Amino acid sequence: MNEIVQQLYDRVTSLPLVCPHTHVDPRMFADPDFRFDNPAELLLIPDHYLFRMLYSQGISLERLGIPRVDGGEVERDPRKVWQLFADNFHLFRGTPSAWWLQQQLRSVFGIEEKLASESAQDIYDRIAACLAAPEFQPRRLYERFNIEVLCTTDSATDPLEQHQAICASGWKGRILPTFRPDGVVDLSASDWRRNIEALGRITGIDIGGYRAFVAAIEDRRAFFKQMGAVATDQATLTAHTEELSEAEAETLFQRALRGVATPADAARFTGHMLMEMARMSIEDGLVMQLHVGVYRNHNPLIFERFGVDKGADIPIRCEFTEDLRPLLSECGNDSRLTLIVFTLDESTYARELAPLAGHYPALKLGAPWWFHDSPNGMRRYREQVTETAGLYNTAGFNDDARVFTSIPARHDLARRVDAEWLAGLVERGIVDRGEAAEMIEDTAYRLAKRAYRL
Repeated sequence: MNEIVQQLYDRVTSLPLVCPHTHVDPRMFADPDFRFDNPAELLLIPDHYLFRMLYSQGISLERLGIPRVDGGEVERDPRKVWQLFADNFHLFRGTPSAWWLQQQLRSVFGIEEKLASESAQDIYDRIAACLAAPEFQPRRLYERFNIEVLCTTDSATDPLEQHQAICASGWKGRILPTFRPDGVVDLSASDWRRNIEALGRITGIDIGGYRAFVAAIEDRRAFFKQMGAVATDQATLTAHTEELSEAEAETLFQRALRGVATPADAARFTGHMLMEMARMSIEDGLVMQLHVGVYRNHNPLIFERFGVDKGADIPIRCEFTEDLRPLLSECGNDSRLTLIVFTLDESTYARELAPLAGHYPALKLGAPWWFHDSPNGMRRYREQVTETAGLYNTAGFNDDARVFTSIPARHDLARRVDAEWLAGLVERGIVDRGEAAEMIEDTAYRLAKRAYRL
């Protein structure tokens, strides 16, 4: 079996990387002279996978240099932050975070030593020296990593100035925006009114009611598509969808404008807007991504001090069969729609999502997401999904990266896990070697290109 694993892995090691969903900052590609500040700013501070583990062991985010929303005092010396990280790197043993970081050190920076207290400052110096070199500027790394396309995630009100600068520069790298409407769709968001005002300013539409709001959303989607976007992305607590009449939607919208919308109002309006987003995707061709099943900002102390995306997001139980039925009844049979669903509730894979994706032409299953973006999580996904949905109702690998230099490591891990999984199918006589060879090229490259129309 090891021979089969190696043969399959060897088939895909040189394939280009397709990155249809990341949280990488497009600023690093817009400026041809952009350089990463230091190892801590590059590898630790943007990565909630890392600092949430350290926080769980009693290390304050202030000591790790994570900026506070009130501008309060935090550690400013990146060397001290890096040393603290290295002193506690043993906490990551057995986690994919440890594998990703060590893989980055080896393959990106040529560092074979393990990160530990004793090696911390030497490794820091060697990474810093690399970051000062021209070949470690993001555009050069993009080419070195063999990235074919990379999609960022951008709010509905983002003017996309960085993307415009990339296009105007003449650089050949393909960096595409992705339309993220959460800030203007979620009536319960604390900054919803400010976001609506920003949406009105950037579109030139006076958003005094629901119909104007929808027109503004359509206007922004058209601009994103003009800038090369191929997809939208929406994160919701549940998969609830609901068709409201225009009068009902208007009532909820007006309540939100007056600041009196309830959580139930927000849930209904979000469910309705998922229906609207599906309709818009049928019309404009943008792939619709839906990330479901995370209770965001679960820790109020961390949210108040540091804001969103600081490692305090916790999975919840999900339901899809009933919740998605209104949307799928309306749009699921239309092959012009591609709806890619991600979840943190693995219990729904075999019970609900695989059967749904195995029936509705519009529905595809996204890759194992977030906490399940790991060797065990990827294996569980393949084992629970493939028998019912088949491989070709899944959307390929998705690195969902915040740290740019982690992208090759994440793709490499997925390719290794898939080689092992497919070799097992060959050993059991479920597929032959030729089929497995085609399947691993699909999982590593072709499925994502096809699903996202890249």
